[in-house]
Amino acid sequence: MPASYPFRRRCIAILFLPTLLFASPKETLDLLFATQHFHGTALAPDGGRLAWVEERPNADRTPSRHTELFVLDAPGAAPRRVTAGDGRAVHAETDPAWSPDGRQLAFLSDAVQGGQPQLCLVSAAGGPVRPLTHLNGYAAEPKWSPDGKTLALLHIAGSTAQAGAVEAAPRESGEIAEKIDEQRLLLVDVATGATRFVTPDDTYVYEFDWAPDGRQIAFTAAKGSGDNNWWIARLHAVEVASGAVRELFKPATQIAVPRWSPDGKEIAFVQGLMSDQGSTGGDIWVVPAAGGAARNVTPNRDASPAWLKWIAPGRLLFTEWRQGGAAIAQLDAAGGQAELLWQGDEALEAGNDNLSLAMASDGITSALIRSSFNRAPEVWAGRIGAWRQITHANDGREAPWGRAEKITWSNEGHMVQGWLVSPRQADPAKKHPLIVAVHGGPASQLTPRWPRAGFNLTMMAAEGYFVFFPNPRGSYGQGEAFTAANVRDIGRGDLRDILAGLDAVLKTAPVDEQRLGVAGWSYGGYMAMWALTQTNRFRAAVAGAGIANWQSYYGQNLIDLWMIPYFGASVYDDPAVYAQSAPINFIKNVRTPTLIAVGDSDKECPAPQSYEYWHALRAQGVPTSLVVYENEGHRFRNPAHVQDLLTRTANWFDDHLRR
Repeated sequence: MPASYPFRRRCIAILFLPTLLFASPKETLDLLFATQHFHGTALAPDGGRLAWVEERPNADRTPSRHTELFVLDAPGAAPRRVTAGDGRAVHAETDPAWSPDGRQLAFLSDAVQGGQPQLCLVSAAGGPVRPLTHLNGYAAEPKWSPDGKTLALLHIAGSTAQAGAVEAAPRESGEIAEKIDEQRLLLVDVATGATRFVTPDDTYVYEFDWAPDGRQIAFTAAKGSGDNNWWIARLHAVEVASGAVRELFKPATQIAVPRWSPDGKEIAFVQGLMSDQGSTGGDIWVVPAAGGAARNVTPNRDASPAWLKWIAPGRLLFTEWRQGGAAIAQLDAAGGQAELLWQGDEALEAGNDNLSLAMASDGITSALIRSSFNRAPEVWAGRIGAWRQITHANDGREAPWGRAEKITWSNEGHMVQGWLVSPRQADPAKKHPLIVAVHGGPASQLTPRWPRAGFNLTMMAAEGYFVFFPNPRGSYGQGEAFTAANVRDIGRGDLRDILAGLDAVLKTAPVDEQRLGVAGWSYGGYMAMWALTQTNRFRAAVAGAGIANWQSYYGQNLIDLWMIPYFGASVYDDPAVYAQSAPINFIKNVRTPTLIAVGDSDKECPAPQSYEYWHALRAQGVPTSLVVYENEGHRFRNPAHVQDLLTRTANWFDDHLRR
């Protein structure tokens, strides 16, 4: 961990977050926290049975990762809960996976061994759950071998912490040395429960897929730190019997979702400029499984493929970010011809991958979780585009904000898109305040979805604000050239896109140009900090987990490898390209009152960046407030902290935009 972190801990001792909350927009927050959320859908190969996971937050909003697993045996039947516990207590039960013959369901449960996830099996017909493992450490994403005799999963021995760069960094003191917990592929024998690692102990595995004959596994991996080295991960294959590893492909940018073709001849994956693991977008590439040159099978596509599945030799089904929404298409991998099957202005997901689907073996029947700005999440299943609603946990839940409208505009040769969410009772005869909310990333896309209880500013539309969500250059949804359009220009052309979009909104919506705010988290937090140094159009700002100084940030964060593709060189080799986009170098221009928030253990955007911006504003007499949340990483896990953050955000904008 960088030497700057002791400074971070001293500052935290000075600024301690109180547990008391300000007066809040209570009804909106209650709605967000009361919404039932789903994840981890799994469809049996014949499409007959469906499993899914439901979250179970604590009633008092204290931290909880409790989840419940349900199975639907047939349309119209009552869902039944599946648990490795006694049926009374709620446990974390996740990652359902059907066996190839559909007779068994594998899942992870912490009900067996005091909070430690274990791999479990249950018959599709019901009956007792059989624990398969006695693991000590993190476990995730079990996948069956084609013959149904083995399960593979990701495992970090000895570590129970949630894996990923968005999680809280551990506290360190004394002599600082890099500690690496390697995530490896663990094989579990279904008959005996015997386990063995099949990948090397110096290699961090991110994603994997079985070969159709079960003799090999394709996986993406890198040596060293799992949090940082995802940006240089390569595609490999391992022989299951011997453990021999072959490198198949060294990408130019980032790769994700490797998938082995049904005939065993090829492996497909998504390659593109990606700023965060788990936020996948790019083009679809195919490489021979025996080795050889990879080829791009979606060149110049005007969207960003995110997830894929082979449905026949030479035939791929894939999902993609498209013009602010989601789409599903199928592709002839040999000829490159693609057919759009469905497109919608909504969010869809099935598991751990962006825009993923749970698919039956027919390549047509699917299950997924759907939501939009005005429709709360539910599980759906059926033929693609003709899904039927399965769950009804959020029936009758109405959005407290108004309609969402797609906005498009042109700027500097780019066609740009965004979303405008209106207050429910917007009076066209009156002028309303507006907040520009910039998404994280930058390689991401703001897609219509029902907000989770995180830093999602859709809630401000329920408080009487218009909220503008732009997808500027650097975003997904319009192809790789658009995603890469802010390389070596981060914050500059993308801000001009945002301001041009704001001008387009002001021409059509009843917005008061004198009452504009800007906000965001991560890249969005950086963009809020940066925007205030380039324009005085905004009267208030909220910068969450932002970046004030690219040069100092390079040495403070724990994921510096993401920066090379965006800046073209390290900060030590080309400091000028970092300096031109650093808010701190233009800080004398800022006049806007700014609320700054960050987790004290953020790996991606460390707290010193927020301190630096806050300190500079205070030195110039600009109204500002800094809130540091204890034991939080880049993604907040404590619901009380989320509620406090949203409440402070609402109060800050009310104080500065409603007067």
